Amino acid sequence: MNVELIEALRLLEKERGIETEVLFEAIEEALVSAYKREFDAKTTENIRAEVDRETGEMKVFLTKTVVDAVTDFNAEISFEEATAISEDFEVGDILEYELSPQDFGRLAAQTAKNVINQKLCSAERERIHNEFSNRIGEIAAGVVQRKDRREVIVDIGRAEAVLPYNEQVRLDGYNFNQRLRFLILKVDEKKGRPIVYVSRSHPNFVRKLFEQEVPEIASGVVEIMSVAREAGSRTKIAVVSRDSNVDSVGACVGQRGLRVQAIMDEMMGEKIDIIEWHPDVVEFISNSLNPAKVVRVDIQEEEKVARVIVPDRQLSLAIGREGQNARLAARLTGWKIDIKSESQYREAIEAEIMSRFIDAVESTAAESDGVEHEENSHVCESVE
Repeated sequence: MNVELIEALRLLEKERGIETEVLFEAIEEALVSAYKREFDAKTTENIRAEVDRETGEMKVFLTKTVVDAVTDFNAEISFEEATAISEDFEVGDILEYELSPQDFGRLAAQTAKNVINQKLCSAERERIHNEFSNRIGEIAAGVVQRKDRREVIVDIGRAEAVLPYNEQVRLDGYNFNQRLRFLILKVDEKKGRPIVYVSRSHPNFVRKLFEQEVPEIASGVVEIMSVAREAGSRTKIAVVSRDSNVDSVGACVGQRGLRVQAIMDEMMGEKIDIIEWHPDVVEFISNSLNPAKVVRVDIQEEEKVARVIVPDRQLSLAIGREGQNARLAARLTGWKIDIKSESQYREAIEAEIMSRFIDAVESTAAESDGVEHEENSHVCESVE
């Protein structure tokens, strides 16, 4: 009984996730290839190999056809040789020999080794592709293995993943053995090898973290309507409750802020604004500019433009540093947002009223001049 072989195959199955049956088939295919190399066989159609699944015992069988004149010694046997074995054989009959793999030479053994390696690589490629293709858009826990100039290589279980430069976040250090969570983006192929691409900057990364941390989102009681993110700096997320007894924002924040804090810790301190979504666009836009307080929102439906009025002292808060709060609010709502302070709004209204007044005065003056000119014309005609 080949105990060592059975244990090695089970260990491979556990570490690489390749089924034992695939490994047995790889060994059988390797034995056939080894025979072909050892005896310079033209074909392998008459060769088969068997590996006992319980004991690990290996056998190779060779079939030959009884012929009058032999042209292929690996596939045919002469009638004289066949009848020497048994007088019952006739031309056209099939003989099967059992060969011992131990009789194969060094080159045949090397061939078998190469075939097994190729089969293992092929099986692993297929496993990685099948496993992670079904997990695109999901979160995977991983350990940083190394960091190149532009890419980070991550161990995400039974595969290595690549974190491209444009999917990285500046707050993350990506130190060796650092444990992080990643969003699986896609499975691609490069030089015949499947490559799993992951991200930490994608907006859906935040969405999936909330699904993991907030049971109400996972169960569908609270729904994430939209996410706007500037990775490494700030994220706004709009949520709504499908149950009147559940506060959507409170559920995401958690008791004493534990839930949102856990997500912020995973995102290395990136700030998160949780906004209550509302079917009324005016209300939603007003909420989206949180933490600033909004006085008034005027919308233009066709252009999807909103003019937002805020108190003078909150103008900078509403716009945010370098316009970030306004940008994120616009992405979150899908509307172009123009923010004005109350004093700016009053000045604009006053300027508009003054402009209309001036236009009206000029129009009246023009009309008066026209009437006067007409009257003068009539007077001249009368004198003549």
